[in-house]
Amino acid sequence: MRTGIVLPQIGPASSPEAIVRAAQRAEALGYDGVWVTDRLLYPLQPQTPYPGTPDGSLPAVYRRVFDPLETLALAAAHTRRASLGTSVLDMPFYNPVVLARRLTTLDVLSGGRLRVGLGQGWSKDEYDAVGIAPQRLGRRADEFIQVLTAIWTTDPVEFHGRFFHVPRSIIQPKPVQKPHPPLYLAGYVPSALRRAATLASAWHVVGVPLDGMRQMSEALRTMARDAGRDPATVEVVVRANLHITEAPLGPDRWIFTGTLDQIREDVAATRQLGAAELIFDPTFSPGVDSEREFVAAMETIRRLV
Repeated sequence: MRTGIVLPQIGPASSPEAIVRAAQRAEALGYDGVWVTDRLLYPLQPQTPYPGTPDGSLPAVYRRVFDPLETLALAAAHTRRASLGTSVLDMPFYNPVVLARRLTTLDVLSGGRLRVGLGQGWSKDEYDAVGIAPQRLGRRADEFIQVLTAIWTTDPVEFHGRFFHVPRSIIQPKPVQKPHPPLYLAGYVPSALRRAATLASAWHVVGVPLDGMRQMSEALRTMARDAGRDPATVEVVVRANLHITEAPLGPDRWIFTGTLDQIREDVAATRQLGAAELIFDPTFSPGVDSEREFVAAMETIRRLV
């Protein structure tokens, strides 16, 4: 099972210097990849509850966010081996033609280390800010991925759909990785799982209990088989938003929360589940408010796994 770490790109520990030093330290520690996340704004009166907390409140770390792709470009310039991943870019925020060019550039400049995690987002405030209605996002996502792959794999490129149009054009360069960088698709409803099973290299999951992950992984494999794919070619990539405590939490705790021993159990169970990669994010843990504390958490987690 590969391991990754989310860079200090958000919250009080984030800075250009912290991003560089954390990326270099991650590579030195043997992490397989460094990752970034995507948030546009911190609404003061949110219209949508945050899905990652029991009470729906938005974590204060989201008040400060560096752009994900510029962060990865900085990390790419100061590392040599680690993969560079997005966990995840929210497709409604982007035009796929512009994003394809940016992602291709990052893959070329990094020597083919890009991993592209995509999702749909969840915040109505962010949808409003980019002028996207929350309806028909699934159909838009299907076209979005088709445009990306067309630009990455064909030349000249031409695409005409309901949401996007690309006139017959030459769009160069192409990614280093063939046929294109790995696509990791997030989502939990059946249509999102089916999209991952048919179009992606991996299903990317966060915040789902182990029993739920097991059931959804089985459904993913069935959907891949029904689509004519070898289920073994569709990986499960798990993100662990850590909340480390001194005292053990009860049986109703969220996955990857609690003491290091409890989190170690979650890691072992995730490995047994057959996950191909586990990406840790120390940002949400109590006491991780500086670069030094962030790097210390990275080192602790690396020893743990």
